[in-house]
Amino acid sequence: MDGGTLTTYLSGIAPQGSAVSPVLANLFMHYAFDTWLDREFPGIGFERYADDAVIHCRSLAQARAVLAALEARMDSVGLQLHPDKAQIVYCRDANRKGSFEHTRFTFLGYDFRERIVDGRNGLFRSFSPAVSDKAQNRMGKVVRSWRLHRWVQGEVRDLADWINPVVRGWMQYYGAFNRSALFPLLKRINAYLVRWLRGKYRRLRRSWAATFRAWWTGVDRHPRFFAHWVWMSQPARVW
Repeated sequence: MDGGTLTTYLSGIAPQGSAVSPVLANLFMHYAFDTWLDREFPGIGFERYADDAVIHCRSLAQARAVLAALEARMDSVGLQLHPDKAQIVYCRDANRKGSFEHTRFTFLGYDFRERIVDGRNGLFRSFSPAVSDKAQNRMGKVVRSWRLHRWVQGEVRDLADWINPVVRGWMQYYGAFNRSALFPLLKRINAYLVRWLRGKYRRLRRSWAATFRAWWTGVDRHPRFFAHWVWMSQPARVW
């Protein structure tokens, strides 16, 4: 399978909750996985973070051989692959147009799948990452838990100081690739801020036009006031 990717999820490395378990687990995986893969399959690239890994194979036959060998290796060191998540994935894009059971995977909070992206020569199909649905849902729950529209006792500077560090962290991590996938979340934050504006100032409750004039005045004067505004065009800053 040209462009196939093998993802592995392991269990049973160390007791959860132990302060030393992450260090011991990483040391053990370096021996049980990293050095073994380099030795047995030289030239095959991979990334591993803790007990999650992605292995880059060049054909379906190679991917199956690596998966079988990896299952035996994990068994020999007292571990096992996750029965549902260890799988061979076909990386569909403009040059790889075949079909396969699995054509996407999630790694470190990113969904990797075929997407239409905008390049130097226009739109094209690429197998690329963007923030995962699971991460989006998790961040959405955090935003809802802030209940910004009800925090009318605070000033707008207080809101910015409160949410900017969190939002900036999301942008820095999940915005490294296909940042536009974050825009629905950022627009949702804006919607809460508009509701806060109307709740904070009674004179704005009677007119959406007055609300938007006040909003645009703030955006025009302080376009970097909220961390996420630097990514978004002016129309997007509204909703």
